Amino acid sequence: MTRKITRAVAAIMAKKQKYLYLGNLKAKRDWGYAPEYVEAMHLMLQQPKAEDYVIGTGETHSVEEFVELTFEYAGLKASEHVRIDPKYYRPTEVEVLVADASKASSTLKWTPRIKFEELAKIMVDADMRAAGLEPIGEGDAILRRKFPNKWWTVD
Repeated sequence: MTRKITRAVAAIMAKKQKYLYLGNLKAKRDWGYAPEYVEAMHLMLQQPKAEDYVIGTGETHSVEEFVELTFEYAGLKASEHVRIDPKYYRPTEVEVLVADASKASSTLKWTPRIKFEELAKIMVDADMRAAGLEPIGEGDAILRRKFPNKWWTVD
């Protein structure tokens, strides 16, 4: 759903779509940055013994918060573009998902560096670029600052 939202923001900015259709905006999730999770997986594989770990930020935010943040970052009003469609409601939806990554923190010395607001900007910049638009740039700047020696590329 996260990528659906940021791709829609870019598509709306590119005038390729007008609306984003979503279901339950009140659902709360633990939103994290995938490359950091890959780093955590790598650290798990370096351990002498296989164990289970939970990876996440330990913060929870609603889908509505993510929608508002991404649209606002792009200079758009979510209220003008977001439509609720009951067909997108999940019958077995878990209302709140939040990770307890304390074991990963203590054993692997892993903690997430990208916070919720930063993730939204990073994703919107990436999807704007993918849509052929000039990214706003704050997300790219966050990546350069927090990951100066990153193993993935921004452009």
